[in-house]
Amino acid sequence: MYRRFITPINRIFLRLTNGGSLFSPTAPVSNSVCSAIPLHNFSSSSSSLQILAESKMELLYNPLYSFLPRAHNPYNTVDIICSHLKLNNGDLTFLREDLKWVLPHLGAHDVSRVLLRCQSEQCAALSFFDWIKNDLGFRPTSQNYCIIVHILVWSRNFAQAMKLLSELIEESAMEVHSSEYVFRDLVLSTEGCNWDPVVFDLLIKAYVKLGLVRVGLISFQKTMKIGFVPNVSVCNCLLNGLLKSNHLDCCWKIYKEMGRIGIFPNSYTFNILTHVLCRDGDGDGDVGKVNVFLEKMEEEGFDPDVVTYNTLIDSYCRKGRLDDAFYLYKIMYRRGVPPDLVSYTTLMKGLCKQGKVRDAHQLFHRMVHRGLSPDIISFNSLISGYCKQGKMLESRSLLHGMIQSGIFPDDFTCHTLIEGYVNGGRLLSALNLILELKRSGVLISQDIYCYLIMALCQENRPNAAASLFRRMSQDGYKPSLEVYNGLILSFCNYDDLCEAFLLKDEMVCKGLKPDLITYRALIDCLCRLGKSAEAESLMCDMVASGLFPDSLICRALIKGFCKEEDLDKAESLLTYFAEVCHLDDTESYNSLIQVFCERGDVTKSLELQDKMLKLGFVPNILTCKSLIHGLSKARVNSQAS
Repeated sequence: MYRRFITPINRIFLRLTNGGSLFSPTAPVSNSVCSAIPLHNFSSSSSSLQILAESKMELLYNPLYSFLPRAHNPYNTVDIICSHLKLNNGDLTFLREDLKWVLPHLGAHDVSRVLLRCQSEQCAALSFFDWIKNDLGFRPTSQNYCIIVHILVWSRNFAQAMKLLSELIEESAMEVHSSEYVFRDLVLSTEGCNWDPVVFDLLIKAYVKLGLVRVGLISFQKTMKIGFVPNVSVCNCLLNGLLKSNHLDCCWKIYKEMGRIGIFPNSYTFNILTHVLCRDGDGDGDVGKVNVFLEKMEEEGFDPDVVTYNTLIDSYCRKGRLDDAFYLYKIMYRRGVPPDLVSYTTLMKGLCKQGKVRDAHQLFHRMVHRGLSPDIISFNSLISGYCKQGKMLESRSLLHGMIQSGIFPDDFTCHTLIEGYVNGGRLLSALNLILELKRSGVLISQDIYCYLIMALCQENRPNAAASLFRRMSQDGYKPSLEVYNGLILSFCNYDDLCEAFLLKDEMVCKGLKPDLITYRALIDCLCRLGKSAEAESLMCDMVASGLFPDSLICRALIKGFCKEEDLDKAESLLTYFAEVCHLDDTESYNSLIQVFCERGDVTKSLELQDKMLKLGFVPNILTCKSLIHGLSKARVNSQAS
């Protein structure tokens, strides 16, 4: 009853070869790279490229479908969708209901047919593509993507084409050889579709913008192999990507290839290559290379601009070659290229880096005298230079000048000044600066607050640190566990247990779980103040919370109970640490042995030694000295009695 036939399709061919890379004989282009095809075989029409279909398409024909209503016949899906698109100006909102019977039969081939029939109306084609992708949840194939991209490029809608190309690349990024597939499908989908070679330019740019620079380079090679010459803007995009990814050798090969195939560089090309040149060489050997490059630039008809000079000046300053940097600075005036703000700021940074802050300040005044307004970077360069030399008066003066100029200090400015005061031991001045900045409307970051709080804690100024801590909380910042621990440790060093425990309780209320550092500080302080029983209780709370004591907590408790002469408790804890916590701390063991030996209780000392040896404690030289001292003392006591 059913008759089956194979729908004929056009079979058109594209040769595929194993051509080598344009750049390296050891780095071949993929096996499926398109071979070079004469340029006259290509045109921007629907009958341009000849392709090979990967498989025959088969369609099952059922004569009973002809008895179904038009909207229920799967063979009419494409016609119905195209008609609806024309009648409703691309609006497909209500089409789902009309086609609910045949939508399950909608396949990738049908999608391609609809797109090809709508290619003269890019809005309708794009509307349909978005509808199936977003409303129907249909996952377009690579070929579907490539057809809509061709339609958009032909209609000069490059922004939307770039968006969909990027989407396709991201979706296929996990597939093996996805770069080959996207390029191949762009070529194959030109059959029956209006297209423009600029689509390959967009593909290269899309890869570079997505960070897939090496894949972009491969696409660049393939584009030239099939006979198309990329635009200079594409070459610049690729060069910039290779520069950022540190593939410097490839940059020079791209530049050489541009000259071979007749792509004329522009000023942007040379400025990118200037960056490459500066990053490519270290030491003094690249001076000649720079001169040769500048001469080459002039031969090409491009005079170095301010960007070129700034790039070279920055490179010289970073390498500490200030003489060469200032030579270029003078040359700029002779060449009619006046230095800009970047030029001066770069030179000031270079001078400050070598400790020549006064010279940098003079250059700053020269810049202002020549009509350039300094920015935040210019001020920060000088402020940082003076702070490193401990000249806080000059730094503070620059800060005031910056604020008067209408430039608000940023986080770098504030942190540099605070660090300068802290390194100079002037914590009070740093606190006053915080207040002054806040009065001026400057936002103090949490990092600056934390840095200064920790500095005050290390200087054993817990009360000042706590005051700044409260001010930070009032500004809406949530202190970290590290800051709380710093404050708790500082108060414990100050023997202020009350404030330390208040901070611990506050920390818990704010959802921060005390860690080993927190407990260690509190336990050590309790033991030092003769409250070893409370310290032991706190240790039990710590263990209950899932934390186990370390050797420092063990020592604090053992020494604390020994100091309070509760030797039974000290011995019991030492056993607990060894058996439960697997802590064989010889120093704690020696503390207990020493107490027994000082008492002259040699018998107890030896019993303790035997017991601890069984638990894994290993005596050291201090243990032996204590035992010898104990035996000697016991002998003296025995003779005296």
